[in-house]
Amino acid sequence: MPLTRSLSMTSLSGLPLWDEEDLPVDDLLLFEVAWEVTNKVGGIYTVIQTKAKITVDEWGENLFMMGPYYEHNFNTQVEQCEPPNPAIKKAMGVYFGRWLIEGSPYVILFDTGSAAWNLDRWKGDLWDTCGIGLPAHDREANDSLLFGSMVAWFFKEVICQLGDSPNVLAHFHEWQVGAGLILCRSRKIPLATIFTTHATLLGRYICAGNVDFYNNLDKFNIDQEAGERQIYHRYCLERAAVHCAHVFTTVSQITAVEANHMLHRKPDVVTPNGLNIKKFSAMHEFQNLHSTNKGQIQEFIRGHFYGHLDFNLEKTLFFFIAGRYEFSNKGVDIFLESLSRLNYLLRVWNDVTVVVFFIMPAKTNNFNVETLKGQAVRKQLWDTAHTVKDKFGKRLYEALLKGDIPDMNTILDRDDFTIMKRAIYATQRHTLPPVTTHNMLDDTSDPILANVRRIGLFNARTDRVKIVFHPEFLSSTSPLLPMDYEEFVRGCHLGVFPSYYEPWGYTPGECTVMGIPSVTTNLSGFGCFMEEHVSDPTAYGIYIVDRRFRSADDSCNQLTQFMFGFCQQSRRQRIIQRNRTERLSDLLDWRYLGRFYMHARSLALRRAFPDKFKMEPLAPPQTEGFRYPRPGSVPPSPSASVHSTPHHSDEEDDEEPYDEDKEAERDRQNIKAPFTLGATPEGKKTHPGDRCLN
Repeated sequence: MPLTRSLSMTSLSGLPLWDEEDLPVDDLLLFEVAWEVTNKVGGIYTVIQTKAKITVDEWGENLFMMGPYYEHNFNTQVEQCEPPNPAIKKAMGVYFGRWLIEGSPYVILFDTGSAAWNLDRWKGDLWDTCGIGLPAHDREANDSLLFGSMVAWFFKEVICQLGDSPNVLAHFHEWQVGAGLILCRSRKIPLATIFTTHATLLGRYICAGNVDFYNNLDKFNIDQEAGERQIYHRYCLERAAVHCAHVFTTVSQITAVEANHMLHRKPDVVTPNGLNIKKFSAMHEFQNLHSTNKGQIQEFIRGHFYGHLDFNLEKTLFFFIAGRYEFSNKGVDIFLESLSRLNYLLRVWNDVTVVVFFIMPAKTNNFNVETLKGQAVRKQLWDTAHTVKDKFGKRLYEALLKGDIPDMNTILDRDDFTIMKRAIYATQRHTLPPVTTHNMLDDTSDPILANVRRIGLFNARTDRVKIVFHPEFLSSTSPLLPMDYEEFVRGCHLGVFPSYYEPWGYTPGECTVMGIPSVTTNLSGFGCFMEEHVSDPTAYGIYIVDRRFRSADDSCNQLTQFMFGFCQQSRRQRIIQRNRTERLSDLLDWRYLGRFYMHARSLALRRAFPDKFKMEPLAPPQTEGFRYPRPGSVPPSPSASVHSTPHHSDEEDDEEPYDEDKEAERDRQNIKAPFTLGATPEGKKTHPGDRCLN
């Protein structure tokens, strides 16, 4: 497909990205290079996968994604085919096909194992080129060099085949593919390059050590910190790639600040992460999904807490935290401490029960026998109830046919009572419901379980906060909780992600697009993004904990108050809040956020090929003047938004002014404003986070 049409596309604001008369685009190719192309390791896989559709819409068959070859991934995720471009076909020797995701982009996969015999020679080349040495014991770093060397070879071959006017743009994600960018630039291969860091390597390591990272960024001895953690060679690869790239981007303003100190280069563009948003035709549809999936979670709770089910499930809220098991970085430490404080408040002031799920993979050897027994007991009780119900219904039916009003004392016989008594006896339990659903391999030193013991939340009858630690990712085939992650999230009431180190944070973003309120922090990219674009995030179900300018104890108290305030809401208030939360999903749509990548690509082409791409200097994508308005139905004073008494009455709830259609229309009108390339509207305030860093 010739790219004149796709690259002369207008941006979402209706303004062209560049003047197509000055752009020789017939041979313009875009390559996205990432270790997680067809290879799910972490969050970058989600970025690459979800962004594919809008990138394919823009670039058509001139988009190619590049990653490592793994036989299983290739066989299950890729449909093998012939390359459409003659230059790529001649430079083959790699695996090629279409990735079976939305958009079906072409993928080029490199088998690093087949080139392992070159490792020592390529290590020497890297040392001679930039003075970076890789130790033999670091398998990941060695694989990254093998991959990078193959990528550099591939680009050289493709550009030779393209002839006199090669217009190639290569976008590299993360340090694992940085070697390819370094080698391309050192060998003067004529291509435009972009490097995106989704999290700095050293930042993640330092934060894991419980350090006040963000308030001491200018005080770290970077080389020493990397050396002490034995990742100096990886850090050097990352930093070299950052400085070799024509354009350097990162995913959030908070990570931009971090990258400036850790990698000594300000990002040229901030490229926030988005999602593919699929809207329901009617607002009530996602509310119905919440109700359906909540019912499934309630069934699990009935089994898990059998014998101790002395709380009302209709007054029970489900909170959850999910992600990689990084105890401090993900904020699990302050979450547990806040739950202890919330438990006290609920015991004193409220009759609400909160069940908190920890969905974090850890080392286990099997399901907990007591947990499996609970689900078996629940099923047995269900079968018993249906057996008695059927017999009762049949006898009632026969009596009514005869014109008799049955004697309710005799309609159930002695056998029926015996069956029910046996079922009740089977629910007797002399131990507390288990905290974890699996047998942990290292129970004594596990951080979550150790802190549960410290705060004493053992699922006792008197506890209003119950804990369920599920140390595996969710699956619809599980015998315990047969739900996919999306179904589970839709069934919960609140996601809690008080992360200390979270360059973006897909988990609260996923909650938002599903209409589920969430807790985030001002140290996560998502939290900063929402603070900049929403006037009152709390009214829209985005609770932002201050972890940068408050002490840990103050942050705990703030998180506790957020959760306690949420528990005080009535059912109607929660429904209204979910509606507002779901409407924020437009802010996270790739159709809007993808334009930041468009700007980064145009900037890279202009810097790499200034003679070919003579464009007027483009202003970076801006959102000046736009903030999601405070909902009209929310009281203007924060003090008025919280009831003075611990309990809400239905009368108070009914008096709250709320017009769903008017609020939705107001939001739809306002969301058109942010994504314009033009200047700031007159009289509007500029928000510092809305500008790209220069």
